[in-house]
Amino acid sequence: TSREIRAADPAAGAAADKAPPPAVIARKRLAGDDWPHFLGPTGDNQSAERGLEPKWPDDGPKIIWQTMLGTGYASPVVSEGRLFQFDRVGGRARLRALESETGKFLWQFDYPSEYVDLYGYDNGPRASATVDEGRVYIFGAEGMLHCVDAHTGKPIWKVDTAADFGVVQNFFGVGSTPVVFGDLLIVQIGGSGAQGATASGVEQALPDGTGVVAFDKRTGKVKYKLGDELASYSSPALAEVGGRPWCFVFARGGLLGFDPAKGTLDFRFPFRAAKLESVNASNPVIVGDQVFVSETYGPGSALVKFRAGAYDVVWSDADRPRRKSMQAHWSTAIHRDGYLYGSSGRHDTNAELRCIELATGKVLWSEPDLTRTTLLYVDGYFVSLGEKGTLRLIKVTPEKYEEAAQATLVEKEGTFGPTPLLKFPAWSPPILSHGLLYVRGAGRLVCVELIPLDKLTPRQATR
Repeated sequence: TSREIRAADPAAGAAADKAPPPAVIARKRLAGDDWPHFLGPTGDNQSAERGLEPKWPDDGPKIIWQTMLGTGYASPVVSEGRLFQFDRVGGRARLRALESETGKFLWQFDYPSEYVDLYGYDNGPRASATVDEGRVYIFGAEGMLHCVDAHTGKPIWKVDTAADFGVVQNFFGVGSTPVVFGDLLIVQIGGSGAQGATASGVEQALPDGTGVVAFDKRTGKVKYKLGDELASYSSPALAEVGGRPWCFVFARGGLLGFDPAKGTLDFRFPFRAAKLESVNASNPVIVGDQVFVSETYGPGSALVKFRAGAYDVVWSDADRPRRKSMQAHWSTAIHRDGYLYGSSGRHDTNAELRCIELATGKVLWSEPDLTRTTLLYVDGYFVSLGEKGTLRLIKVTPEKYEEAAQATLVEKEGTFGPTPLLKFPAWSPPILSHGLLYVRGAGRLVCVELIPLDKLTPRQATR
């Protein structure tokens, strides 16, 4: 088999758990929250931090540090004073750990990657790292799944998912970030049993029950498999509803709802564009016992009410041939107080930032000419990052589009004048941890102070 387990027995995992904690990284910003996985601690790109100042200087928030990046689209994550950035340089995929407040280099883990994007996009990772209990999980564009020590970068286990599950290379490679549930690492795999196939065979690929695979997070051993689905670019979303755990995966052919503890499927809601060259990429948005899904290639959006073993469609854009409520591309909508806010549109020229009513899908306002954007909620505002690098601060209100601030981060003036730091494509959602905002564009990650240290509300004070 191609699977390599470096800490495969329970005793080894237990020993690692009992290892002494690493040296504490000196930090000034003890208040606030870590951002340990894609879309943040609550999985919906919303921050609970307070102290935001809604006015920016003309040149934007204060730049704290920056670093050059290789290729890829993955957002960073932050845990215990460490920032983890997954990218690719040359023929090697790379995970770096940096001090989150200073950008100081701590360690690097890398491995060979031969992924080639057949549609001309770059060859770097699409999925963010996931941090849990002193381990970092990365899922490369070519399908290599690694677990490494978060404090040292030493490898713990790895699985070649493409080889082990016969994954046909999807249009843009692997782009779904794994999530941790208890002792499990839940990964959207989408195997077909077709060994060695390439993207030219996507149309012929047949799912074989490995739409989702749960691995033991300590050893990499398979615990269960479910779902006759190929993979999408959406990531699993977790929730506790009705006294039990739920996991939702917006797979290539539709939405799967299942029990992540037992690995039992509750329902499959078919939802995908008819055209072959289309993808589901935004994450499911869970609101109580309802879940919202959206895509940009055809049907648009839908709201589903779920329960154990079944679902009901509350409303669907598939029934609206022309006026779709929202058509999210890769950016996940954010729910606030009965309304959804998100970027709608397939291309930068037709994209609009929208607010819709959750219960009905009714469009309340729509703002054009912002290009495709990603949103982060904090303290009554959205931080919006446009794909060409423009940062905006937008008041959260269903009444109208209300912009509080706008900025383009630039290098200091030189011979040729100011140079924008965030260049197209700035497709990764911004993240916020301990008052610091991290944003990336092509080839660069920039850390700015969104909430000043003396304003940051001390929600927690742990190292």
